[in-house]
Amino acid sequence: MTAFREITMGNLVRETVSRFPENDALIFPETGLRLSYRELLSRCTDVAKGFMALGVKKGDHVSVWTTNIPEWVYLQAGLGMIGAVLVTVNTNYKTNELEYILNQSDSTTLVIMEGYRDTNFYAITREVIPELDSSEPGKIEASKLPLLRNVVFIGDRKETPGMFSFDAVTALGKKISDEELAEREKAVQVHDVLNMQYTSGTTGFPKGVMLTHYNIINNARMVGDVMGMTEKDRLLIQVPVFHCFGCVMSTLNCMVHGSTMVLVEAFDPLKALKYIEQEKCTAINGVPTMFIAILGHEDFSAYSTKSLRTGIMAGAPCPVDTMNQVRDIMHCPEIVIAFGQTESSPVMTMTRRDDPVELRVSTVGRLLPDIEGKIVDPGTGEDLPCNVQGEIVTRSSCVMKGYYKMPEDTKKAIDKNGWLHTGDLGTVDGNGYFKVTGRIKEMIIRGGENIYPREIEEFLRKNQKVRDVYVVGIPDKKYGEQVLAAVILKPGTTASHDEFISFCQGKIARHKIPRYWEFVDSVPMTASGKVQKFKMVEEYARKYGS
Repeated sequence: MTAFREITMGNLVRETVSRFPENDALIFPETGLRLSYRELLSRCTDVAKGFMALGVKKGDHVSVWTTNIPEWVYLQAGLGMIGAVLVTVNTNYKTNELEYILNQSDSTTLVIMEGYRDTNFYAITREVIPELDSSEPGKIEASKLPLLRNVVFIGDRKETPGMFSFDAVTALGKKISDEELAEREKAVQVHDVLNMQYTSGTTGFPKGVMLTHYNIINNARMVGDVMGMTEKDRLLIQVPVFHCFGCVMSTLNCMVHGSTMVLVEAFDPLKALKYIEQEKCTAINGVPTMFIAILGHEDFSAYSTKSLRTGIMAGAPCPVDTMNQVRDIMHCPEIVIAFGQTESSPVMTMTRRDDPVELRVSTVGRLLPDIEGKIVDPGTGEDLPCNVQGEIVTRSSCVMKGYYKMPEDTKKAIDKNGWLHTGDLGTVDGNGYFKVTGRIKEMIIRGGENIYPREIEEFLRKNQKVRDVYVVGIPDKKYGEQVLAAVILKPGTTASHDEFISFCQGKIARHKIPRYWEFVDSVPMTASGKVQKFKMVEEYARKYGS
């Protein structure tokens, strides 16, 4: 019996409402908003009807550029109901990136808010679409964006030339009957694209990953099942919703299980502590740096986290000390590790709640139900035995439909037998536990020797002075590449490259010892917490490359 269910977004939300109508669905502590599942359905149907009235058709692409706000959740469900595709837009994007996404995705509609931190979404949108000044809402004719017709603004700004307000769109929806919405919902199929996410850019040029209702609803369900999520759980959602961690492993996970979404607009360790205590959160998702920031906050002890039970740590390797602290000090004994990528909707493997700590930090767990995975030789594609390093590949109904308008890239990613080649290097043991050891594209070849950055990073993290470290390859005329380590030291410590070379000597092979050492305060990261090594390579190649 397969673990996969055939259900669309619209049917899913209605099913959950029928089971838990008065259960808390969405809490947004920053404004005091509290919605039951019955009330959430009402908001989502208002949005669905509004965008139908706006002229959004089945299959149309709607780009959404906001932080974690309630409207995002309404759009996730509402656009899914009418068969539209929600295109996620990274909150760190600037002018060129916005233009690229809107063009590449063929978006007909853009939804924005005022801005986030130092990025003014409103101003950037007007810069990319200067025609807004002379356009009626709904009749945009932008020279750079020939398919774009609508811009919808969420917020209190009095004048938004050329744009609809979000409230105006939902008001338009009043002319759409329940019967018209029901007809539209009937036309939506489980294998239609629901969500399009752009690869986060850890290796360069973003690609639009097409994920179907079938892909992500089933992945969300399996992820929540491993966490033990029920209608009694309350999940703190602090990871960005434009990323799979936010919109699949968090919001959709809750919608599937009838759990409560406690939405945080943007990560803040103090807010996390306050809301965990205030809302008695039982679950928390985050990348390791988020947990480290929460645990290290000066007011940590002033708040109770005893309500916590489970959660997911993903996106980067988890230090042993951090995992132990989350379990013991944050009172989150069932915290698990997840691994995957956007192209696999996203989760492929997870540790289990009863796995020993050693397995939760040294591996990324076992395959989810009905998900295949194995290790193959990157050169030949042949299967490799247990504990031999090769490329991690996966095959399942969670694998993406493909990259939007990039058939050649899709063929490179998914082979003729349906295996998604992750580009991640790893091993699997006799009990089915996978380890990630690096990325093929990150592999450094120095003088004919293959060097895997992850191996060196894990070794250097054993140094008592190291808070974190990232290793990349720098072009070199003599050897092809040289190894560079960017080291983030613990507060109050100092070190020299000679000291670190001595630490390495005799412990790792000479060719693996970094030639260059940089002591830094931070490294380039995406908004979802992934390190952008290609940017590090660019920067240090200019400095050291030959």
